[in-house]
Amino acid sequence: MCGFWYPNDALDQDVSRALSGLDAERTLVIIVSKTFTTAETMLNARTVRSWLLERIATVDPKSVIRQHVVAVSTAIPKVVDFGVAEENIFGFWDWVGGRYSVCSAVGMLPLAIHYGFPVMKEFLAGAHDMDAHFFEAPLRVNLPVLLGLLGVWNSSFMGISARAILPCKYIVFIVYF
Repeated sequence: MCGFWYPNDALDQDVSRALSGLDAERTLVIIVSKTFTTAETMLNARTVRSWLLERIATVDPKSVIRQHVVAVSTAIPKVVDFGVAEENIFGFWDWVGGRYSVCSAVGMLPLAIHYGFPVMKEFLAGAHDMDAHFFEAPLRVNLPVLLGLLGVWNSSFMGISARAILPCKYIVFIVYF
């Protein structure tokens, strides 16, 4: 069985749900944290590390972490201190907005593992095309500019003072009849 499971937050039930039914010896854990200091992320990382060590007890603990944990971070020394082998760290520049950059290792690593690199090359080519569109398209048909202007319109003229981007777990579908 191959798949991805994500704990949505640091609640025990989310981590338990994500680990439920997994075979620790066939599990790769990807810890994504720009600074490797976010409380919830580090709680999840420590919980999953303990889960691995409890279930693969016949091997040296350092070896378990080296073989089953990779990280995406800018904080290489902190990741190494956590026990992740330096060759298992996917770094990125500290000016990249960590959770927001799907084109950095933050988004690309899990997607490339799941979909394969050829699909991700196409994805990156699409992102490049949109960047080129932004720089070259006239303002009246420039999609990023139009989305930005809609944001200004919504906040300045419509009185919409906030925008929420929610994980799927929290999205509620309302059907009107």
